[in-house]
Amino acid sequence: MTSSSTEDLFSTRRAGVLLHPTCLPGAWGVLGASARTFVDFLADSGLSIWQTLPIGPTHPDLSPYQSLSAHAGNPHFIDLSELVDDGLLTEEELVLPATLTRHQLFVLAAQRFFNNEGKGVNGFDLAGYQRFRETNGYWLDDFCLFCGIREVQSSQSWLQWPEPLRDRDVGALQDFIDQSQSRLARLRFEQFLFHHQWQSLRGYARRRGVLLFGDIPIFVAHDSADVWANRRLFKLDDRGEPTVIAGVPPDYFSPEGQHWGNPLYNWEAMALEGYRWWLQRLESQRQLFDLIRIDHFRGLQAYWEIPAKTPEPRFGYWVPGPAEHFLQACFNRFPDLPLVAENLGIISDDVEQLRKRFQLPGMTVMQFGFDGSADNPHLLHNHHPRDLVYTGTHDNDTTLGWYQSLDDHTRRYVNAYLSVSGDDMPWPVIEAAFRSVCSLAIVPMQDFLGLGTEARFNTPGTVVNNWIWQLEWKLCSQGLSNRIGELVQRHRRLP
Repeated sequence: MTSSSTEDLFSTRRAGVLLHPTCLPGAWGVLGASARTFVDFLADSGLSIWQTLPIGPTHPDLSPYQSLSAHAGNPHFIDLSELVDDGLLTEEELVLPATLTRHQLFVLAAQRFFNNEGKGVNGFDLAGYQRFRETNGYWLDDFCLFCGIREVQSSQSWLQWPEPLRDRDVGALQDFIDQSQSRLARLRFEQFLFHHQWQSLRGYARRRGVLLFGDIPIFVAHDSADVWANRRLFKLDDRGEPTVIAGVPPDYFSPEGQHWGNPLYNWEAMALEGYRWWLQRLESQRQLFDLIRIDHFRGLQAYWEIPAKTPEPRFGYWVPGPAEHFLQACFNRFPDLPLVAENLGIISDDVEQLRKRFQLPGMTVMQFGFDGSADNPHLLHNHHPRDLVYTGTHDNDTTLGWYQSLDDHTRRYVNAYLSVSGDDMPWPVIEAAFRSVCSLAIVPMQDFLGLGTEARFNTPGTVVNNWIWQLEWKLCSQGLSNRIGELVQRHRRLP
């Protein structure tokens, strides 16, 4: 089987951090000075990997796993203050929030850009825009058309649009395009701007020795440009409603299972097209990241299918996925594809065999190791060099919150296994992860900061108080940087 370019990344020991960009402070967006400041903190601490969650535009629930697009960037990340240097906005306009909303500032900047009033620095000009549009046309036009109609339709799901627009009647779409030229141009400009700022950040991170690690949700949101524009590739009825829904059976994260709401792929239709949609998705992510995780990798071997009329996940059933046929097509197209498999939850032997056939690194999570079994794959003595070790993930409580919530018996087991008293948590767990033989150790920023349950980022199966935690710069002290740096040096994780 073809090996991915993770071979090179995993030939040396590294350490990194898990932090979604939405957690960064930034009055006008985060992809400018805020993100660079965070990269500086990582580099000064000896951390060489910054892992994010998916970075697409979200619905009002803010979940990055239910994006409006599998390709587009979230325009809320764009740092509008950077447009002052580009000559597209003024300092005065940015300090008048009561007068100009963020949306109005985008409109104003787009008008000036297309009137060629900007400075055109580093490819941020009309020629660069045109190259971006040509390179990304396979998703950009449908996405901007989708968002343009969505704006006019008061952000309703495409299922609630007038039938000709819902069903992509050619005449209706052309009429909308003809009447919405400036709106569509502004939406394309936003994506060009996101791409420009992201690539600037990626270049800055590389110069500081930091690589960017992204995340691809295996499924996409029903209310997305992807489903609206490619209904044949999903299991939908004539109106576009899902006939079956994605989810998972009861597991560690959710005793009742989870009903995700995503439509499921029509893998037969995808295979007939040579998995073109997926290959394009991987291509767009390769432009953004140095390493890519496929969330819910086990869904490629078999996925949990829940009848759309059945609200309870326990009534679902396993359906075989495209497995080796799909992955081979991916590596035939991209021999150096830098994939990591998220292999958490209910993982059967055939899922692990599939992962190992393609030499994909998997994940271990320190918090999952203490069920009392010496064979638990998340315990240190069962780790493997080409895998990743995490203290916890975005779906877990913080490590301090997790430790404080343990029953007395499990807490004593954790202390005995790590040979610690339990004081100074979560640092004993962080150090254990750094000590692991796993080539890459990733720690959520909340754990480096020693925060409790109040800083939890997401609780699966709930819809409140998720995705909103914010980092405070004052917590990123020189003392913290030095402490992380000492661990990096001690456990030889400085590449």
